[in-house]
Amino acid sequence: MTQTRASGHSAATMRTPAETMALIARETRSQPGAVPKHLGGHEIPGGNRLFALGQFVLHTGTGFGFHYRPGIGVSYTVDPGADPAELELWLYGSVYAAIACLNGLYPVHASAIADNGRVHAFTGPSGAGKSTLVAGLGRRGYPLFCDDTLLLDLSDPGRIVALPGHKRLKLTDHALALAGAEVLGPVGSGTGKSYAAPAAGSLREPLDLASLTFLEQGAEAVLDPISGAARFARLDDDHYTQQLYFDAQAPTRAMMFALRSRLAQHLAMARLVRPFSGEGFAKSLDLAEAAVRQFSKEPPQ
Repeated sequence: MTQTRASGHSAATMRTPAETMALIARETRSQPGAVPKHLGGHEIPGGNRLFALGQFVLHTGTGFGFHYRPGIGVSYTVDPGADPAELELWLYGSVYAAIACLNGLYPVHASAIADNGRVHAFTGPSGAGKSTLVAGLGRRGYPLFCDDTLLLDLSDPGRIVALPGHKRLKLTDHALALAGAEVLGPVGSGTGKSYAAPAAGSLREPLDLASLTFLEQGAEAVLDPISGAARFARLDDDHYTQQLYFDAQAPTRAMMFALRSRLAQHLAMARLVRPFSGEGFAKSLDLAEAAVRQFSKEPPQ
């Protein structure tokens, strides 16, 4: 997927969590409608996206087109022969994140649970086991907060507000077996994944983000705190969600330094090595739960 950027968009002014939730609900409304091939004098061929005039256009190359306009929401097209199941993946993936970015929110490639009124997120590259881990924690009583994309509202300088995602858990057969999750149905689009029910339910209200744990694959389950300069370096995410933020907001280096510094200073951070074996997964769940309990006791930094 390539992209073009033709204009920036100013970050949001300070909002209450309720106002932000209402904003996202309003702006992510979707319905069938025309999607332009040109915007702001730029062509958008298949497999490309464009930010221009405060709007977002995406042509997936797999038969879908999306056009977001502030105050109006999302129009989409579906070509004959396109997999209908793929529509939800795009609407709740790239389109959702792009809309958030244009409205001043910061996306993190993470899945998260909640405990004691605060959010604990797990991040890492695709395949690191974020969804599997939160599904396993759900079996231990921790409700799902989001899967795959975590939106942060940083408009209030006194807190880091996390917004609950509306995406369902998506797990491979191996992950379903590890987490003991209940299957709801196939995801489709050749993903090899199924939708799974969060065992402890899910939350719909915004909460403060307390911790961010980085997942890695390894032979032994290990949990290490992250401190010093490593906290800042770890926030340099190369996932597409951060690229969407760059394309939508065009932040300067100084702005990104300030953003990452704020996150590094206010969040508890840890590194969790996760074996993919059944025994290793059980131990990694023990470590993740211990970290959540500890982070939940600590006062906001």
